[in-house]
Amino acid sequence: MSILVLGLGNILLMDEGLGVRAMEQFDAGWSVPESVSVVDGGTCGMDMLDLIASHRHLIAVDAVKTGAPAGTLVTLRGDDVPAYFKGKLSPHQLGLCDLLASLRLQGEAPDSVTLIGCVPLALGTGLMLSPEIEARLPAMVQAIIAALRDLGVEPQSRAL
Repeated sequence: MSILVLGLGNILLMDEGLGVRAMEQFDAGWSVPESVSVVDGGTCGMDMLDLIASHRHLIAVDAVKTGAPAGTLVTLRGDDVPAYFKGKLSPHQLGLCDLLASLRLQGEAPDSVTLIGCVPLALGTGLMLSPEIEARLPAMVQAIIAALRDLGVEPQSRAL
């Protein structure tokens, strides 16, 4: 079983980069078996097609816009992760949507897709997350761990 944990976001636009930052925090604190790839997908483009196609399960971590208050965590699975988005949940959702749709057409889509997100507060230019959103990173890491456990993988803490 191959699993891809894909952090998405533009780290130059404050909270827009929270998917990448959550993935980095997960990768720094937890180890996973070789069957799990942890990747910084940045702003995700069609060049990610082969990478996603080479995994049976996708866990995407991203900023999402749901209309909920900033800092709200969101986990969507399966059919709840829209294949063709009618309204954008995330600033790069269209890119992820296009990738998943292309993979479905080619018969190479992952068996399962989970989206772990957090509603951003600030999307201005800057390398730092807003303090309110940075405080949500541990909860996002726990959501990644839970998604991996749902797939039968037990991450190991790197803490001594």
